[in-house]
Amino acid sequence: MQRQHISSGSPFEAQIGYSRAVVAGDWVFVSGTTGFDYATMSISDDVVQQAEQCFLNIQAALQQAGASLDDVVRVNYVLPDASLFEACWPVLRKHLGRARPAAMMVSAGLLDPRMKIEVEVTALKTR
Repeated sequence: MQRQHISSGSPFEAQIGYSRAVVAGDWVFVSGTTGFDYATMSISDDVVQQAEQCFLNIQAALQQAGASLDDVVRVNYVLPDASLFEACWPVLRKHLGRARPAAMMVSAGLLDPRMKIEVEVTALKTR
């Protein structure tokens, strides 16, 4: 089975040594993705805006892999402050409401204190 590596152009990928996503057959594994806008290397202070940017970043990776958010079958959320999760629900429903993937939320520290949410998805290409 061939593997395809997807890059967002984020400097973190080269610095840490990972891919934004890996395609293996019909499966797409998207790395934990934060709310950084990679074009400007900026991040909002607002968790809801960070969640929105997470999904824009994930959507871009999925498109490069020939998939979409509708193909997501599994999602993991990580938030340092679990009390902020509910504020993100409308964003999560907006982007994954059709796919309705299996989900898990964990409260844990993230690499950069500016990061308020990180999202990891697995997709199964159905087209």
